[in-house]
Amino acid sequence: MAVLAGALAVAAGLTFLLTGGGFSVGGFAVLLGILYVVGMYIVDHFLETRRRATDNLWRNLVWGTFLIALVPLVSVIWSVVATGLPTLVTQPHLLLFDMAGVTGADDAAYADGGSPAGGLPGGFVHALIGTVMITLIATVISVPIGLLTSIYLVEYSRDNWFSRAIIFFVDVMTGIPSIVAGLFSFAMMQVVMERILGPGPAAMQAVKMGFSAAIALSVLMIPVVVRSTEEMLRVVPNELREGSYALGVRKWRTIFKVVLPTAISGIASGVTLAIARVAGETAPILVTAGYAMNINWNPFDEWMTALPVFIYRQLVAPTSPTATDPSLQRAWAAALVLIVIVMGLNLIARVIAKAFAPKKGR
Repeated sequence: MAVLAGALAVAAGLTFLLTGGGFSVGGFAVLLGILYVVGMYIVDHFLETRRRATDNLWRNLVWGTFLIALVPLVSVIWSVVATGLPTLVTQPHLLLFDMAGVTGADDAAYADGGSPAGGLPGGFVHALIGTVMITLIATVISVPIGLLTSIYLVEYSRDNWFSRAIIFFVDVMTGIPSIVAGLFSFAMMQVVMERILGPGPAAMQAVKMGFSAAIALSVLMIPVVVRSTEEMLRVVPNELREGSYALGVRKWRTIFKVVLPTAISGIASGVTLAIARVAGETAPILVTAGYAMNINWNPFDEWMTALPVFIYRQLVAPTSPTATDPSLQRAWAAALVLIVIVMGLNLIARVIAKAFAPKKGR
């Protein structure tokens, strides 16, 4: 406590002097952390043994880096909640309406206080529906491919050149930028549409739809599912497989009745985290699905909007160039909903992992 009090006083004085009579909270926090760690090391060095002082130094450094890592996370969550929650509470109809028919004049009237009793014009239900549909289709595509690929790598491959090539390309796909996945999906669907509709503007327009965006997201999801599922399958004890084989059970039945149920906890949590990872992607959806103002229930026709794209468009291209506040309010409210979705998926992953974890004891 004495070291902390001294560090507070010295850090406050140095911050006051370095800022020329002002005060910087960030600079004060950095100086406080450095002075506290150095002061504790000096005090421990004289009052304790050298080994104890070194141990406490590294403990303080670990705690300091942990707190530094929390700063951006807490800052982002606080900014989104503090800005988006009031809008979402006072304007709950944003979850029920789309942007069809909303013009810049409507936003300008709302900003001037002359909007109708309905409050903030428009909403983002079309983006919410688009996010759910695109992510669901991407999951349906990715999970079977990733699961079967992992089963082959763990259960059937013998560390040959083919399995090593699969692992190499999966690792490469894990690190590709999301915009590359969007361009790949766009190019692939362009070839397909040109075969169906023939070369021309009609084929180019038909490429932009929810299904194209789902393919782009599946390219990002598949390597995550493969790697997470592969690791879960590898930790299943070989004794379980050998016991099943000793009873005369075939290999495929052993995999589906013994191996997968044992690893289902990690597999389910990995799949859920993969869904959360792609739910906030903007670039591939913007390239492949475009931007729509109204609800589109058909992912195989017309443009479709997702929440990240809606947020992006509301920020860079407000509905009213002269009155940007209504667009900012919609963007912050949609960002809060997107964060809630991602956090919910992470919580679901933890619940699934705990529910399906192998039971301990006899």
